[in-house]
Amino acid sequence: MRIAVASDHAGFTLKEHVKAALTDQGHEVLDAGTTSAESTDYPEYAAKAARAVAAGDAERGVVVCGSGNGVTITANKIAGIRAVNAHDAAEATMARQHNGINVLGLSQARLDGAAAEEIVAAFLSTEFEGGRHERRIGEIADVEGGGDGTAPVSTDIPPVAPTH
Repeated sequence: MRIAVASDHAGFTLKEHVKAALTDQGHEVLDAGTTSAESTDYPEYAAKAARAVAAGDAERGVVVCGSGNGVTITANKIAGIRAVNAHDAAEATMARQHNGINVLGLSQARLDGAAAEEIVAAFLSTEFEGGRHERRIGEIADVEGGGDGTAPVSTDIPPVAPTH
């Protein structure tokens, strides 16, 4: 699977850990930056990773900052992206099953490498359940397009990459 990763300086160490683990597992990793622990702003990097997912250049994304919040908020501003800041594997699993998330946010301040690997593994191995959740994702897309969320824009659901 091709996975876009990104972080700011406060998430750099954990991003590098996750990137190495993904590469060791045979995934292709697209690193959208940053490239060091030197102070930088997260929106640029989180947006690059999220845009890669939205464009189909990557099947999923993992974004990291100190709290996981800023990168997740930024990723969610990109059309077609559904991101969650997960603190454990159960949260990532539920978000994949019910919300079809395609970008995972992580907090370097709260997670060590082993915990992050467990969360990422759940994110990558969990399938979207579809069914009633497809309608809700359509309603999210309606809000994203300026609607009030009361009706799906269409039956065409934004892409939810399958697990390989």
